[in-house]
Order: sequence, then C-alpha cells, then structure tokens
Amino acid sequence: MNDRSRPPLLDSSPALLAKGYAWLPDRWRRTDGPVVRARLMGQHAVALRGPEAVRFFYDERHVERGTALPGPVLSTLFGHGAVHTLDGRAHRVRKGMFLSLLSGPQAVAGLVECVTAAWEETVASWPGRPSVVLFDEASRILTRGVCRWAGVPLLDGDEVARDLVAMVDGFATPGPRHWRARRARARSEAWLAQLVEDVRAGIATAPAGSALDVVVRHRGLDGEFLGPHTAAVELLNVLRPTAAVCWFVTYAGHALHHRPDVRRRLVEDGSAYAVAFAHELRRFYPFAPFVGGRAVSDLRWRGELIPAGALVLLDLFGQDHDPGLWEEPYTFDPRRFLARPPARDALVPQGGGDPAAGHRCPGEDVTVALLCALGPRLAGLAYDVPEQDLRIPLNRVPARVSSGFVLRAVRVPSSAYRLRTVVS
Repeated sequence: MNDRSRPPLLDSSPALLAKGYAWLPDRWRRTDGPVVRARLMGQHAVALRGPEAVRFFYDERHVERGTALPGPVLSTLFGHGAVHTLDGRAHRVRKGMFLSLLSGPQAVAGLVECVTAAWEETVASWPGRPSVVLFDEASRILTRGVCRWAGVPLLDGDEVARDLVAMVDGFATPGPRHWRARRARARSEAWLAQLVEDVRAGIATAPAGSALDVVVRHRGLDGEFLGPHTAAVELLNVLRPTAAVCWFVTYAGHALHHRPDVRRRLVEDGSAYAVAFAHELRRFYPFAPFVGGRAVSDLRWRGELIPAGALVLLDLFGQDHDPGLWEEPYTFDPRRFLARPPARDALVPQGGGDPAAGHRCPGEDVTVALLCALGPRLAGLAYDVPEQDLRIPLNRVPARVSSGFVLRAVRVPSSAYRLRTVVS
C-alpha cells in the first residue's frame, strides 16, 4: 500500500459527529482524487460518490453490507437479525418478503389510502386547536395509517409513534437521544414479538395478506418460521420507515413556506408536479448522509486501491447536491424532475441500486407516493406560520426542522379534500 492509499492517522469520528452531513462534502472539496480516505472508529474508510460508484457499491462482488453495520445502529434503527444484516441468497429471500408487501401499484395504493384516511381524520381537528406541530402530527398520522394497513392493532398510537420516531432520531448520535432510541426499540420489539406469538397461537388474528400475516408466515432459507424476535424486528422495518416519512412531510411544510410559488403549483398542477415535488424534497433536504459496507477483497476504483475489509462509504447527501449532476443543487426547484424522471443511480436519498436484488430501500416507492398524497393536502390547507426556529442544522443526524414546523390557526378550505391521491 503506497502513501496515497493509506488512511490518515487522525481519526475523523469526532469531525463526523461535529459536522454531520457537511463532513463528507467538505472532505470532497479538499480532495483531488476520485475517493476520500478517512479513519472512522479506528478503521480505514474509503468514500465514493456518483452513479458509477452506486453501481460499484451495490455489487455484492465488491461490497457486503451485513458486517459493516455498527452495533449501536442495529440496536436502534434496524434491529439485530434484520434483513439489513444479511447478504447473498439469505438477503434475497428475506428481501422478497418486503418486496411482496411494498412493490406494485396496488400494495402502495392500499398503504397510501390508509395514511390519507388517517390524515383527513386528524386534520379535521386542527381548526379547533391554537397550534399544531407538523412533525409530531405527521408521525402520529403515518403510524396510525401504516399500522391499520399492516394489520397491527394499536392500543396507544401516540406512544407507538413516539417510539418509532425515537428509533430514527437517535441512531446516529451518542447521549440521551441514543438511549431513548434503544429503550424505544426494546419496548417495540417486545410488543410485536408477543403479537407474533399470539397470532401463531390463535389468540390474535392477522388479516389475510397483511404485513403482520406475511411476516408471521415467512420462512427463511432453512424452511423455518422467523423467530418471534426476528419477526418483530422485520415488522418494525415496515412500520418505522413509514413513520419516518414525517421528516419529509415536515420538510414539505418548510419548502412550501419559503416557496409560495411551489405551493400554488402543487395545489393547481396535478399529479406530475406532485411527483416532481416529492423527488425534489428527497433530493434537496437532508435524510441519510451516507451508507456503508465493507470491501470483500482488494478492490480498485478508478485506479485507487480499496483494501479488503475497509469500510466503503457511499456519499448520499453529497451526491444529491453534486453540481456535476444537478444544476443549482442548493436551489429547491421541482421543475428539474418535470422533463424526465430521476435516473435510478443519480438520485439516492434512500440509497441506490436495484431494490429487488440489492440493499436499496424497497419502500422508496411508498415514500414518493405518500408525499404525492400528503404534499398537495398540506398545500391545500390555510394556516399561519408564527415566529419560530426554522433552521435545519446539518450537524444533527438525522437533521430536522428545529421547531418541528408549527402551524397556527389552521383552516380547512372545502376544496382541500377534493384532492385526489396520487400513486407513482
């Protein structure tokens, strides 16, 4: 290994924690070559970005994901034993379970219908309240909708919503948020594992074809049912990502507040503009900073050595703001997606690659469809935006609007609910 291929001696973990989403873009600006080398948690890390890098990263001959996920991330965001920890055939078999639930217009439409029904039930109460926090309300709406769709009974939807949000909010930080996330996951896994056992014992019922039914009946490579804990983990990997769309719904409020012209078009222009708006929300606003894997052997990327066992990072936030890919990348403009849909390996807010064969999020179509449904509904409301902290600090991972986006004096015009649900 020559000097150019060696990682720095100084560990960048403190800089990553301090800078968050800005860490890798800042390193790219100070790097001449096609990769960024760093030392993270004492390990050699090599960062890539760009559509070709996406295809390289998601090729299992190059990078495997299972062993690269740190324990704290598994204990909060994904869960131990989750599909994210598998590779090869085991991953494809488990991933097939999710694809059977989340792929295709009918599956997506069913979930969107449940969420929009929860939206309309909830929003009807907003005019009678002095103010509402969009982030909190959206998390409850999405939780109620996805649990109804998944066949998961709710005793306390507000508590479940708080726990699902906590798992996402605390996965990438030390301190109180992280420990709240761990406690939230432990509670949720215990609740859902008991539900799985009750369904198998005939004490509870899973609606035929529901997510609960499919997960309870899924068999792994060994032909055996998933254990109750693993089944609970995978149920959470349906519920939690859907609840996490509250981040994007809140970003939608932020975007519409700063761009009244976009708000008008979202109400008036129909489905094509709604889809473009959803894609631009996901491109422009911070969600995942990067994803990681581990080199399965000595690799070469554009002449640069990536040694076996090194961490390989795919820079999602940096790629979604790369001026080489996007004109005026720091301008929010849905029109960029009106002429043509985003290329699969160019727009990567939720990862890249082929969702059927690789680790790309199978719920990406669901996210877009939910934003296509809820974005116009939000834009169709009348409300005041009081003085509040609307900053989105990039050193916080995951980032979010500081105030949660407070709405005051909400009015529901009679035309707001004549909007049609759009499923991309």
